[in-house]
Amino acid sequence: MSSFYEPLESPLGTLYLVHDRQRLLGLRFQKPEGMGRARAPEACRSELRAYFQGSLRRFSFQVAPRGSSFELQVWLALRDIPYGETRTYKWLAAHIGHPRALRAVGQALARNPLPIVLPCHRVIFSTGRLGGYSQGQHIKRRLLEMEYYFGLQDKVAS
Repeated sequence: MSSFYEPLESPLGTLYLVHDRQRLLGLRFQKPEGMGRARAPEACRSELRAYFQGSLRRFSFQVAPRGSSFELQVWLALRDIPYGETRTYKWLAAHIGHPRALRAVGQALARNPLPIVLPCHRVIFSTGRLGGYSQGQHIKRRLLEMEYYFGLQDKVAS
């Protein structure tokens, strides 16, 4: 299966959508090497733009992350964390049925190929500390602040 990339401008800088022309395989902050450039599925581009504008809370386009069965379980469970909210590593480990696997959950999150789409930025330490993020804490903080801000706008409007 061939993989392609397409750059997408965002408030975080240029993101690179890695895809197979039908599904999103990865989202990178660095230009991928060794793959051709091709247009990503329209749903991926339009939904990511809507997310950054605050008008989309949940992605619906097809994703196909590649990883171990445990990693896939962790990554797909991230969809259960509501927009604008956080959960702890401990919560996530228990949520997937592995309450003692905190370190393994953290390692899986560090390898998440679809940050933002599979929202690992919503996972924090039990103490309230942000914890790590593959693209740096400043990006994690920015995403959480953005979601919190747009979530407040929703509450004010209703």
